Amino acid sequence: MSIELISTVVGLILTLMVFSYLIGDNPLFRFAVYIFIGSASGYAAAVVWHYVLTPKLIEPLTDPSQLLLLIVPLILSITLLAKLSPRLSWVGNFAMAVLVGVGAATAIGGALIGTLIPQAEASMNAFNLGAASNNVDAIYRMIESSVMLAGTVLTLVYFQFGAKHTTGGSTRRNAVIEFLAWLGRIFIAITLGVLFAGVYMAALTAMIERLSSVVNFLKSLLGL
Repeated sequence: MSIELISTVVGLILTLMVFSYLIGDNPLFRFAVYIFIGSASGYAAAVVWHYVLTPKLIEPLTDPSQLLLLIVPLILSITLLAKLSPRLSWVGNFAMAVLVGVGAATAIGGALIGTLIPQAEASMNAFNLGAASNNVDAIYRMIESSVMLAGTVLTLVYFQFGAKHTTGGSTRRNAVIEFLAWLGRIFIAITLGVLFAGVYMAALTAMIERLSSVVNFLKSLLGL
């Protein structure tokens, strides 16, 4: 029996186990999920060990010139293991704080440099009518740019929560801001709908691919 046949049979069994969730939660589905989580965790651990820890921490320890540079990350890594013990978990608080701080800074920097600033530049460049080939294209670019700019501004207005206190003790936003926020809610709903449709289509495509593989395997097995 070839490896390809074994892998195909295993994939077929796991696919059917996952599809068994259609009749409700059951041990077969949970077993397939456990296999997936275990495999993903093992793969992630192997990648971290071979591509992060070994080349960046273990191997450089044999070089005396880099030993001093690795003392701090090595100590921080060891203190993180103290998180496994409830009594000694405080030892790893500093290393955890460093991880969270660096992660937050990286995420914020990535959002600014990779998303917000390029989006702002793209919004401004969209009004460059000099790149239009003709008048019709210029009008189309102007409409498209205006809608994109309006969607961006109105969405930001929706997340503006400044309000004044009324005589009854409640808070209420300005009527103009409230109307603009309502328009922003429409853009947000459209965006979430598009994202949901994209996720749904991706899941549907994956399901069709798995069903197609099952059908093709059964055809080849039966000689059809």
